[in-house]
Amino acid sequence: MAASDIADCVIDGHCLCKAVKITLNQPKKHVEICQCAMCRRWGGAFYSALSGESFSIAGEDSVSVYRSSEWAERAFCKQCGSNLWYKFLPTGNRSFLAGLFADADQYPIEREIFADEAAAWCKLAGDHPRLSGAETIAEAKEAGFDLG
Repeated sequence: MAASDIADCVIDGHCLCKAVKITLNQPKKHVEICQCAMCRRWGGAFYSALSGESFSIAGEDSVSVYRSSEWAERAFCKQCGSNLWYKFLPTGNRSFLAGLFADADQYPIEREIFADEAAAWCKLAGDHPRLSGAETIAEAKEAGFDLG
């Protein structure tokens, strides 16, 4: 494997103060946007989710976790307040804020979920799928999850 191929397989990110560092292995080369009211309140606009095959975290002693619903928790850095990840409790899967990873700056949007809840000042341009809240919940139920 060439050095450039290895670099594509791993990206590194960190919070503002660098107390928490995240290495994401085999990242997906796109970002999913959540426009729900909870994500807007959490991040100030929307949640830009980036995930990969696996990850490692350094500085976990600086991480605080908040249980935001029956099915999710969100994490942030106790030192600088940077939001870090969303964890879907039924599966244990995590997605990370794309803004933590400079190498993800050019990744396209895969889709928006809860697009009907987007603030007027937060409408995103582009030709990508936009699922309403009802469509997002229906997709989750079809996959076997009950989100209420």
